[in-house]
Amino acid sequence: MNNEFALQGALTDIRSYPDWVQDLVAECEPTRLGVTRHELFRLMRDACLAPGQTRNFLAGIWPVIEQFPQYMALNLLKVALGRVRGHDQARRYLIRNIRVEQNHADHWQAWALAAGLSLDDLIHGAVPPATEALSHWCWHSCERDSLAAGMAATNYAIEGATGEWATLVCTSDAYEQSLPELHRTKAMKWLKLHAKYDDTHPWEALEIISTLVGTAPNRGYVDLIRSRVLTSYNYMQMALDKCLEAPSPVLVPRRDPSRYEAARERV
Repeated sequence: MNNEFALQGALTDIRSYPDWVQDLVAECEPTRLGVTRHELFRLMRDACLAPGQTRNFLAGIWPVIEQFPQYMALNLLKVALGRVRGHDQARRYLIRNIRVEQNHADHWQAWALAAGLSLDDLIHGAVPPATEALSHWCWHSCERDSLAAGMAATNYAIEGATGEWATLVCTSDAYEQSLPELHRTKAMKWLKLHAKYDDTHPWEALEIISTLVGTAPNRGYVDLIRSRVLTSYNYMQMALDKCLEAPSPVLVPRRDPSRYEAARERV
């Protein structure tokens, strides 16, 4: 039996994917909605976030934004060019989008500046400890898991949910109008890029995952992929919950990455 997957229908139609993928997406739907419809984004849409909540969000999620190209680089290290069709697809996808994600980090900085945060605030500012867990999880999955599982945790789960909540925020211009006019255009660029109705990055990741895993994988591997998607959603929701606890959360200083890497080298 040929268990290879090749996309036949539309990229953005879930019916184009293997049954196991359709089931996985459906089973993860309630958890995903907990992220994409989170109260923080409804408050942001309506320009009702308190300054401390906004600060917690922009500084707390920054490590994921800043490190996202590195997550993809970790997955790129797993690719064996010319041996497996899914690896060839993943290589093109990852190399193309690493630069895109770097630009997105620049746009996030512009957004933070409009909200009153400096780059030093993003890098070294105190944040709710729980917000750090999401970036640690993404790094762990991309460093330790298989190519398919790492991409499921980040390029599918994180990027897909992000596009949806960004769309929610942009359904009203209230938040945009609340930003300083001088910085408004640059500040909204990150949100508007991620709210594009035709963003296919998460769907491209899902096609690659389907190609890597095939149409009839063993149940254990399907369970692994599902767990990576759900864990990403759960850490996203935990981070968002903690961001709403401003203005008086328990804060910790951001770890200095250079000191951490130096310590690792000495071990």
